[in-house]
Amino acid sequence: MEIINSMEHYDYEQLVFCQDKASGLKAIIAIHDTTLGPALGGTRMWPYTSEEEAVIDALRLARGMTFKNAAAGLNFGGGKTVIIGDPRKDKSEALFRAFGRFVESLNGRYITAEDVGICVEDMDIVSQETKHVNGVGAIAGSSGDPSPITAFGVLKGIQACAKEVWGSEQLKGKTVALQGLGHVGYYLAKHLHQEGANLIVADINEQNVERVVKELGATAVNPDAIYGVECDIFTPTALGAIINDHTIPQFKCRIIAGAANNQLGENRHGDLLHSKGILYAPDYIINAGGVINIADELNGDYNKERALRAVEIIYRNIEEIIAISKRDNIPTYKAADILAERRIDTLGKVRSTFLSHARR
Repeated sequence: MEIINSMEHYDYEQLVFCQDKASGLKAIIAIHDTTLGPALGGTRMWPYTSEEEAVIDALRLARGMTFKNAAAGLNFGGGKTVIIGDPRKDKSEALFRAFGRFVESLNGRYITAEDVGICVEDMDIVSQETKHVNGVGAIAGSSGDPSPITAFGVLKGIQACAKEVWGSEQLKGKTVALQGLGHVGYYLAKHLHQEGANLIVADINEQNVERVVKELGATAVNPDAIYGVECDIFTPTALGAIINDHTIPQFKCRIIAGAANNQLGENRHGDLLHSKGILYAPDYIINAGGVINIADELNGDYNKERALRAVEIIYRNIEEIIAISKRDNIPTYKAADILAERRIDTLGKVRSTFLSHARR
């Protein structure tokens, strides 16, 4: 992999390799763009099979955060961290404190929070070494786990898609195939159940499946079978690249809308969905609830009700993306890029007027 050339292609600003032998930390921090403000994006811990795979994931996720934050109207750029390791057995206080020091060394260019494989307790440890961390539980006034807010935002996006396809945002009686029942997936399953949807679920963790089947009366299927079930809405809420040459022929749904990042294996897969008449809710638009929640915390005096109101922008953004898609006859993923790039370009050109600061 030609790393610098890859960074140049999508105009990344910085890639930081972090290593601490004593704690076993092996991490990569990717900063894509800070036009709108410091890079904001979570930390993911995953047992990557190679360093190249980890670098590619960090770069893709960081760029996605730039577009997510821009489209959500936030004054933050995009960044992401991946930690190479198994979150079930490789976590330690030393590892997260070492990581916190690396974050602190960036002097506020990058602000982190939890993502896949990371929990609030992990971020609490990171916060002992840096103030540039959010979604913690140990500090009064912090927002804590963003997963419930992310799930609420995904629900709003699904409702906007339903309104476009069926003329009503009501989900009662609709069948939703939910892939992934981790933090976000579980809360989303609860929201969908409350809305009267019928749930078909799958997860590689059997305990997650058993909980949702028991609590919500969901129907469980094998993880490999979830792509081909008969459903109205397919909701990917696990890892990315699940919309690909193998899965697209299997889909039997009208809408694909879920919380997973980087759902398209390649951009051309978004073109294929468009040609098949499947409405795709671009991931970085629909899953922005968590980062909107964190942004409220960063503004000071966190207020959950205010954050929930701010998440309503996801419904409106999905509506606008659908309108752009129909107007220009383009796939929704391209329409989403137009929405995000428009804000970055406009604010990037705003005159930087010098503001003096009175001396005390």
